[in-house]
Amino acid sequence: MEFRLIDRIRERTAQPRDDVRLGIGDDAAVLAVPAGQELVAAIDTMVEGVHFPVGTAPADIGWKALAVNLSDLAAMGAAPAWALLALSLPRPDVDFIDGLAEGFAQLAGQYRVALVGGDTTRGVLSLSVAVHGFVPPGQALTRAGAQAGDAVLVTGSLGDAAAGLHCLQSQTDIQAATRDALVGRLNRPMPRVAAGLALRGRASACLDVSDGLLADLGHICSASGVGVEIDAALLPYSPALRAAFDETAARGFALTGGDDYELCFTVPSARLDEVRDELARLGCAATCIGRVVAGAGVRVRGTDGAWLEPARQGWDHFAP
Repeated sequence: MEFRLIDRIRERTAQPRDDVRLGIGDDAAVLAVPAGQELVAAIDTMVEGVHFPVGTAPADIGWKALAVNLSDLAAMGAAPAWALLALSLPRPDVDFIDGLAEGFAQLAGQYRVALVGGDTTRGVLSLSVAVHGFVPPGQALTRAGAQAGDAVLVTGSLGDAAAGLHCLQSQTDIQAATRDALVGRLNRPMPRVAAGLALRGRASACLDVSDGLLADLGHICSASGVGVEIDAALLPYSPALRAAFDETAARGFALTGGDDYELCFTVPSARLDEVRDELARLGCAATCIGRVVAGAGVRVRGTDGAWLEPARQGWDHFAP
């Protein structure tokens, strides 16, 4: 049964690439890194009830398992190429496998990501996806490099995914279309791969917003040895978030909710217009939400000008 499941995944995720010398079927894959490129690798694990609610559609699980990893490549300015999938299942459910593989393939096809191997085993429902991509030597984006005076920007909008999770977990009087839009951002985030490629040589630091804006920006502060000041009034919200929640709730989702997988990055102020114009050309909005300053840590200025004191910074798997 295990090998039948593997065959179903392979059939539904096939993506031919010349740099895949040997893919699924042997003890390991044989892959060729193109000349003049550096290899960028990332891995994330998703566990039912932790990273996605019980009852999430298999296709959405497959999509998101790949999306969160492609977002890591985007944050590094890397072009995606290959993926590995380790899947733990409580039972050999063919319908679940078909749905998961379909969702995975829908996103993989957009970026020509080839699934080149992995593993299946019995256990609680969880997925680990490892992705590999390419970047020219010395051009990978990192969390280090932000300098005082740089502008802080985010792509897209913030808070939708956390709001979507709230809608699933609570009784909310929200129109169905609005609720579906928010839950859709939770279940099917869109990795900002094109934006990440465009930020090569332009951004001074970059990461993706997975654990919450405040927590993730704190990583840039630590790696770069700087502080960041954010203006809450500048945070970008989607029409759905504005329609469903008041300013206080929306701000909480945007600052600490996470799971949006937008890029947060810094650029020298002299290049601000250039970067925004380039991302706009790609169809990706970018909003300046603050500035890099001397010091340490992230501070948020409220709409009244006073500094806010959020109750938490973001997601922590091992927090009480």
